[in-house]
Amino acid sequence: MNFQGLFEHLEEAGFGAWVAQLREQQSSWFSAGHHGDYLRWQQALDRLPPIPDCELDYSLPAITVKGHCAEPQTLKQALQGLRPWRKGPYQIADVGIDTEWRSDFKWDRVHPHLSSLENKKILDIGCGNGYHCWRMLDDDPAFILGIDPSVLFNLQFQVIQHYSNDHRIHMLPLTIQQMPQNMQYFDHVFSMGILYHRRSPMDHLLQLKGLLRQGGELCLETLVIEGGRGEILVPEARYARMNNVWFLPSTDELIHWLKRCGFKQPRLVDVNQTSLQEQRTTEWMPFESLGQCLDPDDSNKTIEGYPAPLRAVIIATR
Repeated sequence: MNFQGLFEHLEEAGFGAWVAQLREQQSSWFSAGHHGDYLRWQQALDRLPPIPDCELDYSLPAITVKGHCAEPQTLKQALQGLRPWRKGPYQIADVGIDTEWRSDFKWDRVHPHLSSLENKKILDIGCGNGYHCWRMLDDDPAFILGIDPSVLFNLQFQVIQHYSNDHRIHMLPLTIQQMPQNMQYFDHVFSMGILYHRRSPMDHLLQLKGLLRQGGELCLETLVIEGGRGEILVPEARYARMNNVWFLPSTDELIHWLKRCGFKQPRLVDVNQTSLQEQRTTEWMPFESLGQCLDPDDSNKTIEGYPAPLRAVIIATR
């Protein structure tokens, strides 16, 4: 994995001190010591066969690598070596990756409400394997950085970059806490599916604000509940079998949080209950999914008896 182009971009933008830290940390990002499955995953990545003269299409529901692969079985085995695939879908030559999440559903809910991404600098926090970052390329931004601490997700991103080699898009194995404070650099910051995992949601919102330039746009997507101002669900233990869900506010309360943190004109643009068509077990993610996390007698409730996952999208400005 070559980060030189990214480092040069950040140095030119005035973040040389941060780049120096990243260069020191780089050797520890991907190693057998960092994750026990790393060598197996890296071997899968190394087995990717060539797809000569391939073309990338970012406009379709599946991120698509168009071209002929002379070794389709080798390609499928290499991609299966990087399971589980959670965000997607992807189509690489003749191999379709039916991921756990139909992430294109979310993108279709979010994309119509964004201001133009053309020639903009974009940060996607907790980006998974970068599916939404790839979709953003269809709008011709100048620069995209996705961050996610998962080693596997970073390697899945490298599958597409292996065939794309697009200098506009990059991914780092970082959390938002490892980003410089008060960068004020990005035109757009995306935080989708992250806020409810934060023990301090206000701190997360302030971190997002600090990453945006003045006038920059935040796209916030998170779990919510029905209700009015002041209504918040704090699960006793697990929520939909997840043990790291802390705060699920009503949409009115969430807009209040954004205003309290100094965001301008926060507006609710979409509310959607997650369906079993959007999140489910597949060949490429054969483990527990949404269907096992809902009440078997009432799909409007989680297995613990809480309201089923309801997701809101809010757009706001720094």
